[in-house]
Amino acid sequence: MDAIRDDIRDDIRDDIRDDIRDDIRDDAEERRFREFVSARAPALMRLAYLLTGGDQHSAEDLLQTALAKVVTRWGRLDEPEAYVRQVMYRQQISWWRLAWRQRETSVADVPEHPAGRAGTDEAELRMILRRALARLTPRQRAVLVLRYLEDLPEDEVARILGCSVGTVRSTAHRSLARLRTTAPELADLRLSEVIS
Repeated sequence: MDAIRDDIRDDIRDDIRDDIRDDIRDDAEERRFREFVSARAPALMRLAYLLTGGDQHSAEDLLQTALAKVVTRWGRLDEPEAYVRQVMYRQQISWWRLAWRQRETSVADVPEHPAGRAGTDEAELRMILRRALARLTPRQRAVLVLRYLEDLPEDEVARILGCSVGTVRSTAHRSLARLRTTAPELADLRLSEVIS
């Protein structure tokens, strides 16, 4: 797993190296940006992975796009990680709105398991959650990730997604209900327990 993270970090570094040279003139700022990417890439990659519904390649594209946008404003940012996350949320929403990004994902049915969590290990729960999240719409996934994984208040989620608080509440309610029906094994869990 560490090798994969290192490869992802290296790929991201290589892909934005030219952008860094064009957009950051100060060597100290460039060093700060590189240190930020090295330190925060795994956490940002996990977020991108969840926002894209478990599609590794789309997650890499999302993170790379966000970092490429952030590098142009790097010297003026007070809270770079918050800004990167905001760019990721908005970029993913933009991709969802594009017709060519709207496609269905075929997934196998969730295997039947005995009631309760007996015999279900953590890796299996993550796979079940991934399949269940893939069955949600992009907006439903975004609401759940922002609300329960990022632990943002409803009004902040509404602001990020550009909708009303009522829409966030109803979407969260419907999304959780859909997760409960598609993956009853997750009924007793909190999302952050499985994802963390």
